[in-house]
Amino acid sequence: MKPVVAIVGRPNVGKSSLFNYLAGERIAIVKDEPGITRDRIYADVEWNGRQFTIIDTGGIEPDSGDMMLRLMREQAQIAIDTAHVIIFMTDVQMGLVDADDKVAQMLRKSRKKVILAVNKVDSVKKYEADVYEFYNLGLGDPIPISAGQKTGVGELLDEVVASLPEHDSSDEEDDRPRIAVVGRPNVGKSSLINRYLGKDRLIVSDVAGTTRDAVDTVVKRNGREYIFVDTAGLRRKSKIKEQLESYMVARTVTAVERADIVVLVIDGTEGVTEQDAKIAGIAHDRGKGLIIAVNKWDIVEKDDKTIYKMSRDIMQTLSFAPYAEILFISAKSGQRTEKLFESVDTVIANQNLRVQTGVLNEIISEAVTLQQPPSDKGRRLRVLYATQVSVKPPTIVIFVNSPKLMHYSYTRYLENRIRDAFGFQGTPIRFLIRERNNEK
Repeated sequence: MKPVVAIVGRPNVGKSSLFNYLAGERIAIVKDEPGITRDRIYADVEWNGRQFTIIDTGGIEPDSGDMMLRLMREQAQIAIDTAHVIIFMTDVQMGLVDADDKVAQMLRKSRKKVILAVNKVDSVKKYEADVYEFYNLGLGDPIPISAGQKTGVGELLDEVVASLPEHDSSDEEDDRPRIAVVGRPNVGKSSLINRYLGKDRLIVSDVAGTTRDAVDTVVKRNGREYIFVDTAGLRRKSKIKEQLESYMVARTVTAVERADIVVLVIDGTEGVTEQDAKIAGIAHDRGKGLIIAVNKWDIVEKDDKTIYKMSRDIMQTLSFAPYAEILFISAKSGQRTEKLFESVDTVIANQNLRVQTGVLNEIISEAVTLQQPPSDKGRRLRVLYATQVSVKPPTIVIFVNSPKLMHYSYTRYLENRIRDAFGFQGTPIRFLIRERNNEK
C-alpha cells in the first residue's frame, strides 16, 4: 500500500488547487466559494521516485454548528486518521486566524507528521513577514507556496517525501472489480457504500446532492476486494443552475467509463425515472455491466404484485438493457444488500465469458432456421459465420452477405437466442456486423 498524504485546512485556503496541481488533472472541484469540496478524494502522486496517495478534504471549521461543515469536519478527521503525513494549508492573505490555531490543535492530537504550507504567497518578499507569523502555530517551519502560480510546491513535496515511511510496497496491476455507484441525488448511494464499509466513509445527509466528488472506496467481502466509486447524483438539465453541477455530471460520466460494473440506485418510493434511464444509457453505451438496486424498499407499501410491477416498469423504461440485474434493497436496514456482491460476481463472470466458435455458430444457425432473416428488394440477408473476438463486454463479429440487410430487430433476435443459450446476465453484448464476399 502506498503511503497516504492528507491536505487539510480551513475552507477556501486553496487545498483543491494544490491537489489538482499534484494530481495533474482537474479532479477536485475548485471555485471561489467556501465549502465546495465536500468529500475527500484520492489521487496517486510520484515525486523524486517516491509514490504516495494524496487525499483532498473538505475545509475544517472547528466550532461551526452548520450541519454540512460539521460533516466535512468529520470527513477530514477520517482523512487525518488515515494519513501518514498531513499537509496543513493556511492562507497568507487572510493571515493567521483563530480557526487555524484550532485546526492545529486537532493536528497535534493526531501525533502525525504535519507539514505547514502557507498558500497564496505570490511574492516571497511581499509576504515574508506575514509567513513568519505562522510560526506561532507551533508546527515547525512554514513553507511558503502559491498553488495558483505553482511556486514553492517542489520544496513542499521534498519535505513530504522526506517524511514518508521507509517501506513503500510495489504496486501491481490492479485487477480488482471497479463498481461505479450512480443515480439521482439523495437515492442512497453513499448510504449503500457506508453499509458495506461499516463506518461513515462518505458523507450521508438528507440534503440532496451532498456528494459532489467521486470517491474510491475499497470494500472486502468473502476474501475478495471490490473498489466502489460513489458519484455525484445526476440531475435533470433544467435543475442545473450552477457551473458546479456540470463538474458533477462530467465526473459521473467519467466514473462510469472507468468502471467495470455500474450499480444504478433507484429510489423505490419514487420508481424509475427518465433520468435513471439516461444514467443507465451511459453504462449501456459504454459496454458496462449493469445492476439496478431499488433502494428504500423497506418503506415501500407492498402487496403480492409490487415487485412484479416495479420490475415491469424498470424493464419498460430501460428497454435497451433487458439484461440488467434487479435487486430490491434497503441501505438503511441492510435488507438484501449482501446479495449485491453475489450479483457483482455473476456479472463479472459473464463479462469475461467466452463462447467457443463452433458452439456459437450452432446456436446462430438454429436461430436462423427458426426465423428467416429479413430481405430487401428480393435480396435476403445471409448469416454466414460468427465468432467472439473479445470480452468486457463480450463482443461478437457476425459475417453476412450485406450489412445493410441486417436490421436492428434481427440483431436483437439473435442476441436473445444467444442469451437464452449462454446467459450473459448483467452485461451487454456488442455486435459487429461485417461483410464477407465469399458466401460459401
